[in-house]
Amino acid sequence: MTACPALLIAAPASGQGKTLVTAALARRHVRAGRRVRVFKCGPDFLDPMVLEAASGAPVCQLDLFMVGEEGCRALLHAAAQEADLILVEGVMGLHDGTPSAADLAIRFGLPVMAVVDGSSMAQTFGALVHGLATYRPGVNLAAVLANRVGSARHAELLEQSVPAGIRWLGALGRDQAIGLPERHLGLVQAGEVGDLAARLDRAADMLPENALWLPEPVHFSEAAADHPVPSLEGLTIAVARDAAFAFIYPANVAFLEKAGAQVRYFSPLDDEALPPCDALWLPGGYPELHLGRLAANATMLASIRAHHEAGRPILAECGGMLYACQSLDDGKGAKEDGGKRADLLGLLPARATMQPRLAALGMQEVEIEGQSVRGHTFHYSTLETDLPPIAHARTPDGRPGERVFRLGSLVSSYMHLYFASGPKLTAALFDATAPKRDLKPG
Repeated sequence: MTACPALLIAAPASGQGKTLVTAALARRHVRAGRRVRVFKCGPDFLDPMVLEAASGAPVCQLDLFMVGEEGCRALLHAAAQEADLILVEGVMGLHDGTPSAADLAIRFGLPVMAVVDGSSMAQTFGALVHGLATYRPGVNLAAVLANRVGSARHAELLEQSVPAGIRWLGALGRDQAIGLPERHLGLVQAGEVGDLAARLDRAADMLPENALWLPEPVHFSEAAADHPVPSLEGLTIAVARDAAFAFIYPANVAFLEKAGAQVRYFSPLDDEALPPCDALWLPGGYPELHLGRLAANATMLASIRAHHEAGRPILAECGGMLYACQSLDDGKGAKEDGGKRADLLGLLPARATMQPRLAALGMQEVEIEGQSVRGHTFHYSTLETDLPPIAHARTPDGRPGERVFRLGSLVSSYMHLYFASGPKLTAALFDATAPKRDLKPG
């Protein structure tokens, strides 16, 4: 059992400022000399990029479905052994989803700090806080911070409305200089915000002193013994990572390295060819924003095609699958209207088109050849292909999910996989001989 102060930062809904406040808290505590570990509740890729920039340490996901209770327990216990403070940013509203951020807080005894957008309200602020605190038995809503507050008098009215027993941490004023730009349903990638460090520092400076309150330590127990990890010893896995392909869970890279693989990063945008490798992972990202450069890098396209022709494994997820298609259309209309369409790898006989509306969102699980893996889907594109899928994912409540395609050594899907949730299947995706190998202890 290891103890460490910890907070889950939640809100009544998305868009209240959870990420900014969590990042500002991390930045302020790091500047004070504390070791801060930050986690993100749910499968999000974008918020963790900002939180990593703020804290200086990789940000992993905590999710009771995708990561599993024991996986979450192991991550929290490991963090508690090295940190002075653990911050967990919630997902959507505190009680939204199954499982929700509230489920996570209850399961691990995390006190909750609510971030509530106080603009356009006064005493109703207190009613919202009361509802967050009492809706679900077992939730310890310990503190609240008001965001986007207009004046000192406005903050005073909000403070007066807070129910007894809930700590008032103060108010954060409105300031366009600390806002974080958004795309689709989330933030843009941290690397696209040129003045991100300045924004984070300004937000940290604006935090009221009360917000630096440290709760009582939470006791985190050790997780149950790890399941054996199939060995990928001796294999080199090339991983696409650049502005077009950046949706990579740190825990997935850790899984590959724990299994014995050597991970080598490369850029489909800038590099001329793949590094020497046994397998290839094309993760998600925003290939539609870089169509011209991806299509123009003929030597890289040829290198990946040669890898596929040689029968070496390729896993292509979401944006990586779009890159593997015959063509990708950015959905903005004809060329003369500013639209773009490009021929890409052509490994998958499919045509992808970006859409103005969300096409799919949510947790999923898929079974392939008797082995399952969990993950999630989030995309704004559609895929047209005559290739029959080898499997269909399912949502946690049993609804049909994403298709999984296999063509030669290529396996592709809109699903973003969480590797540790399906170690045997993951190993098989990167090494055709994985099922025949001896299991390597975790």
